[in-house]
Amino acid sequence: MFYQQLIEATLSDKQYLFSSPLIKDALGGNVELNSYISFLEQAFHHVSHTVPLLMACGARLPARLEWLRGAMAEYIEEEYGHQEWILNDIKACGGDAEAVRRGKPALATELMVSTMYDRINRKNPVAMLGMIFVLEGTSIELATLAANTLQKSLNLPAKAFNYLSSHGSLDLEHMKFYENLVNRLDNEEDRNCVIDTAKVVYYLYAQMFRTLPVSGERYALAG
Repeated sequence: MFYQQLIEATLSDKQYLFSSPLIKDALGGNVELNSYISFLEQAFHHVSHTVPLLMACGARLPARLEWLRGAMAEYIEEEYGHQEWILNDIKACGGDAEAVRRGKPALATELMVSTMYDRINRKNPVAMLGMIFVLEGTSIELATLAANTLQKSLNLPAKAFNYLSSHGSLDLEHMKFYENLVNRLDNEEDRNCVIDTAKVVYYLYAQMFRTLPVSGERYALAG
């Protein structure tokens, strides 16, 4: 099945992401509040583009992939408004959510988002499946575990982890849906596009994590 092929083809790219210092620190409970808020800030700036990207994908899919357009509509319904969850988490941490809303993303985050718009509009809209694979797969493996570890180490209320806590379990359901979708792809060009995009997003997502401060570093919220 293509889903298994996708996993195997991107294994080293996934390992590169998971080797990011902040991810290692988060799983070990060694993250300062400043770093967590910084992560949420960048998460806001890419998650706020999830629905527009899904819409762009759905609009550009050819008639032969009408079944995939329907799936994009389902994703849109599920993902709408999640960026507001992130802003609420920032508020619960004592951060300035409105400054984040008005601010600009880090270059690595901007590159990840702009790359996806470019691939969807210029190359192949099926590229969106490559991004979904990376972000939802990462959430399944890291989000809930990181949320539990960080809540204990930072001594924050549960309402400061709505985004992470919900996405671990939510994306587990999504991933089964996703597996069934990509296994229906029977065009080699589409499959290659998904693999290539997943590799690119793994790299750019890792760069985003590598711009975030680790323990002892300071980071100013966008204003």
